[in-house]
Amino acid sequence: MPADPLSIRDAWSKIPSPGAAETEFERFTGKRMERILAIVVAIGSAALGAQALIAAVGTMSGGDVPHIATLVVVFAPLAAMLLACLIGRGVRVTCGVFAVAYVLALAAWPIVVDPAADGADAQPWIFFLVNVGVVAAMLAFPVRIQFAWAFGMPFVYGYVRLVQGEFSREFWVTTAFDVSFTLILGVVIVSLGWMFRSVAAGVDEARGQAVSSYAAAAAAAAAEEERVAMSALMHDSVLAALIAGERAEGDRARELAVAMAREALTRLANTEAPVAQEGSDEPVGTTQIVAELRRSLSEVGADAIVEERGGLGLIPGRAARALVLAARQAIGNAVAHAHGRGLHIVVEGHGDEGLRVTISDSGPGFDVQTIGADRLGIRASIFARMAGVAGTARIDSDESGTTVTLGWSR
Repeated sequence: MPADPLSIRDAWSKIPSPGAAETEFERFTGKRMERILAIVVAIGSAALGAQALIAAVGTMSGGDVPHIATLVVVFAPLAAMLLACLIGRGVRVTCGVFAVAYVLALAAWPIVVDPAADGADAQPWIFFLVNVGVVAAMLAFPVRIQFAWAFGMPFVYGYVRLVQGEFSREFWVTTAFDVSFTLILGVVIVSLGWMFRSVAAGVDEARGQAVSSYAAAAAAAAAEEERVAMSALMHDSVLAALIAGERAEGDRARELAVAMAREALTRLANTEAPVAQEGSDEPVGTTQIVAELRRSLSEVGADAIVEERGGLGLIPGRAARALVLAARQAIGNAVAHAHGRGLHIVVEGHGDEGLRVTISDSGPGFDVQTIGADRLGIRASIFARMAGVAGTARIDSDESGTTVTLGWSR
């Protein structure tokens, strides 16, 4: 079933042009990767946040106002970040707010918490959120700041922890273990995020280059197709009309030349028209094709018989038009180069399944292999025209004559 030209035009308009700004289509993989990272961060941060909240509630007393304020400063942005990651909106803003708020809360920890509240072996609840602050920075900040957060956050926590323990020897061992663990984990998290984003960016870039290459190739193919069609039009209609007008001697010849010129001007005017105006694709019968070939013989003043064979049928209008125009060119070549000697035309129908037209003459013939690329009468008007409707064209020529066989099958 042929595609709707409007649908093709609409789909073509969605292909980004080379050099255009990055579009939603071009960043498809990158956006999907950001969405996946946000969901994974939301799941992991929710688990660690729940663990930290349970630990905080267990160690909090009713009158500890600074401690309660610290909980609000940390968990309110955390809740907003989790919600934003789940719905996919405002992720960078909320993650950036939490990353900064957590650093401030961590730096103020020795001030708002009693140093004697936690021992060296008891980890404070704020420790569980160190790497949550790192992943928040991964979603909110550029790569350099992400690595700065991954390296700096553990050391801030270690310094705060040592200050809380007044730099006593028993705090050094546990703090060193906590710092090394969070440092390694944070660097791994940021590195994985950077790697996944790089891969997604590479995929998007490759897709953009492929689309640009396809668009350039399609544009070149369309330009070449238009050039061939225009060359065939100029050769078939315009040049033929000019030659007919120059050679017209009688009234009948002049009338035919005027009719050919009128048809050439009409076809030239329709070159910029939409596809729907280039000719109907309604089925055409074999008898109508035979009538068109007989009219072509009359126009060039050739005396030949059009023989009908096989069963009558219908073929698409475009295929019929291509067959008639290609046959007309073959007839013109036979008249011009063989002077119409032995000109014989056979139209063999195969019902609705196809049609074959054979044009033969008994002229001197020519070498088909030596046909130049600039010989539009054969390259464009016969071979290219039949190929444009998925038809076939074959030329056999020797000293005994030339036979042009045109075919189209469903």
